[in-house]
Formats: sequence, C-alpha cells, structure tokens
Amino acid sequence: MKIKSKNQMNKKKNKTSPKIVFQDKINSISRIFLSSFLVVSFFYILPILNDFVEKNILITKDFNNNSKKILAYTLNEKNNLNKKNEQINEKDLLTDIFSLNDLETDTVRLSASTIKQLFQDTGYNLEDVRKKKLVKPVALTLLPQEIKMIEDTRKRKELFIQIVLPLILKENNNIRLDRKTLFTIINKNNNSDLEKKWLEKKYKQYGIQSNDLSELKIRMDEVPVSLAIAQAAKETGWGTSRFAQEGNALFGQWTWSGEGLKPKDADVDEGHKVMKFNVLQASVRAYKRNLNTHSTYKDFRKARAELRDTGKPLDGLMLSEHLDKYAETGLQYVAVLKKIIIQNKLKDFDDAKLLPSSIDLESLI
Repeated sequence: MKIKSKNQMNKKKNKTSPKIVFQDKINSISRIFLSSFLVVSFFYILPILNDFVEKNILITKDFNNNSKKILAYTLNEKNNLNKKNEQINEKDLLTDIFSLNDLETDTVRLSASTIKQLFQDTGYNLEDVRKKKLVKPVALTLLPQEIKMIEDTRKRKELFIQIVLPLILKENNNIRLDRKTLFTIINKNNNSDLEKKWLEKKYKQYGIQSNDLSELKIRMDEVPVSLAIAQAAKETGWGTSRFAQEGNALFGQWTWSGEGLKPKDADVDEGHKVMKFNVLQASVRAYKRNLNTHSTYKDFRKARAELRDTGKPLDGLMLSEHLDKYAETGLQYVAVLKKIIIQNKLKDFDDAKLLPSSIDLESLI
C-alpha cells in the first residue's frame, strides 16, 4: 500500500485553492449586493409604510381642537357633551335661548345716529359709567349697519361697548338671581315641590344629569363683564363682522344642523356654520351657557369657583387664561383678549350695575 507523502498532499490542496477562493469571492459579492438591496428597499418603503400607519392605525395622533365647536345645536339626543359620554338633551340645554329668539321676531334695526341720540337722551355714556358704575338699561336687539363706517376707532369701540354692556349685565343679573335661589334651596333642610321642580329644570339647563348640587353651584355663575366684552369685540371686529351684522352672532358659536351663516373661507367638507340669532340678547345668553356647560371650559369654571371660595372678585384677565381652547390660535387668542381688556380699560365695567328699566325708557327704544 502506497502512502502519499506530505508534499504530495500539499500539492493537491494547492491545486483546488483557486476555485475555493473564487467561490468565496462570489458568495461575498452576492451577500453584499443582497444586503445593499435590502437596505435601499427598506428606506424606500419606510416612508410609504409610515404614511399608511399614520392614516389607518395611529388615529390618536389626530388633535381635536374644540375651538368654537361650542354647543352643537343639533338637538340630537345621541350627541355627547361630556367626557363621561352621558347623553344630554340639547333641547333642554337651550330651550330658554330658542324661546328668547322666538319672542323677538319683529325687531327693528336702528341707525347708528339714532342710537347715539338715544344714548344722549337717556344720559348714557361710558365716562359716567366708569365713575358711577351705573348702566342705563338700553337693550338693543340689533347692531347698526353703520358701525363699520365709523372711521374713528375710539368712537366705534365706544358705541359697540355701549350696545353690548347692558346685554351682558342683564344676563349676569339673571344668573345672579338664579344663584341666589340655589343657595336658598341648599341652605334649607326640606325643599318644597316647587323648589324641587326648579332644581330639576336647572339641572337640565346646565347639562347635569347626576343631580349634583355642588356641580350646579360651579356652573351657575357669572362671566366677568370685561372678559365678555373682550371676546365679543374680538369675535366681531367690534361689531363689524358679517356674522354680527347678519346673524347677531357676537361670540362666533358654531352649529352643524341649526340655522347659521356659512363662513366664506370654510372648506367644502366642513359642515359647520356660525350660529345665527334673531336678537343680540340670545347670542349673549348662548355664550354664557356655553362657558358654563361645555367640558372644554371645565378649567375656566374651576378657576372661577376658586375665586368665589376665597372671597375674591371675578377677574377677567386671570380667567381669560383658561380660554385658550376657545379659538384655534390658543395662547395667542388669550394674549389678544388680555390686550383688549387692558388697552380699553374694560375692568372698569366689572363692578357696574344695571339700572332697573322703566316704561319711559322702553318707549324711547
């Protein structure tokens, strides 16, 4: 038997080495090419995949800004207005607002000059109000069309404030009387059937289904006059906007199925309108009901309640900080409100009182 020497074995091994080396190179190139292809494909597909996931899976990325989507006015019992998904009948929530609309159907639009003369005849001017804190109960139903033609900015603002101030004070008075009644009921050991019916009505009016007296006390409260004027001024351009002129909409509230005005720059797919009112007073009442019931303004109501509990007056500047969700501009909107309040010294009207109406005064309107 022949045994191969070591040299012979090495020669045979050396003869096959080039093939093995070549094959290894081919395999390495293939792996590199495949890896490169996979990497390139990954980065090409990633944006497409990411876009698909965002649109179809990660729905939580969408940001829902309540903005002015205040009271939907859909009168749909299936519409939820709070985080607990409780069903609230908006008809109960807004009945008194719609009834106020229905009462004033034959309104007359006075001219700016007629209104100015009316204010002069009744001795109603803002300089006296700032000093004496007394406001004449001149309740106008419509804004004058000529207000947008007043070139003097100071005079235009003054006229607008004179018009909306009595309306805001009147609604605050209504809330104050209700609040007084509420505290009388709370402080009694036993309540009459009439008082119980009154409470039941107010629970519905303020969107409370749990019959929670403490929650009703928080919701049934006034809005600072300075804040209300500032928001009305901002939303209407001091009474010059189309929504204010055509729909008495002082606070830009939205509706999806109620009567309203379609914004000119709104997208075709957007079904909302700006809520339309027959009279200015209905707009003011709807605005205050909105701040006092919608879940978006829970922090506003909480801050207001804290001021009440500590015996401090309602501060329009401070409370405006909790209205960043009223408009899509957020904190910028709050900054604008504060600027309007400060520049126009609107806090002077926070402690103003509305004088009782008289037959003589009503005959002049």
